[in-house]
Amino acid sequence: MSKRLRSSDVCADCSGPDPSWASVNRGTFICDECCSVHRSLGRHISQVRHLKHTPWPPTLLQMVETLYNNGANSIWEHSLLDPASIMSGRRKANPQDKVHPNKAEFIRAKYQMLAFVHRLPCRDDDSVTAKDLSKQLHSSVRTGNLETCLRLLSLGAQANFFHPEKGSTPLHVASKAGQILQAELLAVYGADPGTQDSSGKTPVDYARQGGHHELAERLVEIQYELTDRLAFYLCGRKPDHKNGQHFIIPQMADSLDVSELAKAAKKKLQSLSNHLFEELAMDVYDEVDRRETDAVWLATQNHSTLVTETTVVPFLPVNPEYSSTRNQGRQKLARFNAHEFATLVIDILSDAKRRQQGSPLSRSKDNVELILRTVSNQHSTESQDNDQPDYDSVASDEDTDVETRASKASRQKSLDSDLSDGPVTVQDFMEVRSALVASEAKIQQLMKVNNNLSDELRIMQKKASRLEKQNSTPESDYDNTPYDTEPDDTVPNRKGRQRSVVWPGDGSLPDPAEPHLVPSPTLPSTEDVIRKTEQITKNIQELLRAAQENTHDSYIPCSERIHVAVTEMAALFPKKPKSDTVRTSLRLLTSSAYRLQSECRKALPGDSSLPTDVQLVTQQVIQCAYDIAKAAKQLVTITTKENNN
Repeated sequence: MSKRLRSSDVCADCSGPDPSWASVNRGTFICDECCSVHRSLGRHISQVRHLKHTPWPPTLLQMVETLYNNGANSIWEHSLLDPASIMSGRRKANPQDKVHPNKAEFIRAKYQMLAFVHRLPCRDDDSVTAKDLSKQLHSSVRTGNLETCLRLLSLGAQANFFHPEKGSTPLHVASKAGQILQAELLAVYGADPGTQDSSGKTPVDYARQGGHHELAERLVEIQYELTDRLAFYLCGRKPDHKNGQHFIIPQMADSLDVSELAKAAKKKLQSLSNHLFEELAMDVYDEVDRRETDAVWLATQNHSTLVTETTVVPFLPVNPEYSSTRNQGRQKLARFNAHEFATLVIDILSDAKRRQQGSPLSRSKDNVELILRTVSNQHSTESQDNDQPDYDSVASDEDTDVETRASKASRQKSLDSDLSDGPVTVQDFMEVRSALVASEAKIQQLMKVNNNLSDELRIMQKKASRLEKQNSTPESDYDNTPYDTEPDDTVPNRKGRQRSVVWPGDGSLPDPAEPHLVPSPTLPSTEDVIRKTEQITKNIQELLRAAQENTHDSYIPCSERIHVAVTEMAALFPKKPKSDTVRTSLRLLTSSAYRLQSECRKALPGDSSLPTDVQLVTQQVIQCAYDIAKAAKQLVTITTKENNN
């Protein structure tokens, strides 16, 4: 079911027109740009769905529409509605603001920090506790006032609160009253349809007794939402719960080939406690949501420009409520390729059905194959780069960066020990199953945007030709002074934090400038920069075609041509550009070209550092190409703007 947008609908975060996404748990509609920030925060902060291109349970969409139409956004922006907030300098983002940092900072304050939510007074003699709020929620869900319940939930009321006097949860009350939208809201906030009250009845029982058949059917769907979503992801079908079918276990053509290692790993999966198994299943559910939303995101974005401020989310963002180990395991799910991830999903579906039905461990010969790869080469590669985390920090990851590094080192030591001893541990299972990053989607994304860059450059070139010809010639090359900091630490889809690297002393770039030189304000002409950017873009397109066609022997010559083009473009600029933005873009351009050459060399068959799967090299190559293209685009934009002035 798709929503019919009204012309009066605006983004809840920046007031931009025609929002095409919804934040389900916040009850708001949001635009593409703001949605990109929501996604980077993680599902524990905001659960996003596209209003037209994502399948919606009808009552869930109705719930979000009702909240939006009844001013749910005022819950999250309560203090901003106070005229005093204008005096204090606090304001809402607007459509003209940049995504980073303006919109991103506002959205984080609004939803992650809850900076604008109304705070109830908490005095020693009149404190409002979570228990008090939960009791109010328990009473309020019998009515149709959704925004009141959302406000209570935003203040800390618990959706699964068990009322000691009433002997029931809010979902029992809502189900008995036939309040299907309240049930949807409670379920979004974690209410369990299978919970029994003091009489042993579930919310489904109360819905059926009250004749609320649609609600009863929906509660059953919610109860099986996790396994239904996993099955739908693989085969596009959901079980027929009305007729007693609660699980669909898709089959794979090569499911009969089961190695001894695969059997051992499956046995360990089956031996997990219910609690640990549920955690793993929820993490896989979140990864399914990330992959499906990425697919919608790529299909609906405007790829007319090379780089935008909004990108895909390359792995699950950090949830601070989870341990560092679990967060790292969640992020590693992005390293499964399509076949490996499908296999894991099938294994979880199979074991979920077994656990739900109370069946003994299966010894069947037709269990689905677990695609397992040895990780010794991956370990040797990681040991060479042991001071860097697997992924860049995102959202709330800043505070856990040190913990992440320490956890990785201790986990690596433990893993090596376990592998040498032979037995397969649960952690081994997660490590080994993690395979390597599937880079196909990233290739497709970058190919799409690169194919349109030439048109964009031609347009800019026409504009530049109308400008007065710039006769200034840079007297020296770009300063190549070493930097120890990240050249551009805000790239949203960077997978790993890497230090800037300087060019080696091979004579390809001039020596660093003397410190006594005064920064030069002179910039090259826009036409010259565009011409060099076109050459860089052409070479990047050749590299991407090589990646797409798996012709890895073409990586090095392509990277060398890109290196030459980058060097020529950097030489257009003075050693000491006056603009910080120009310096930053040049650093990103040159350091990324150097990293690109380094990564491409790893694709050589004789290279001992080659990982188990060349896809990891390809992913890093694509990332470097992305950074080079981003920097080139920035330099074109800067010079056009400066020369136009």
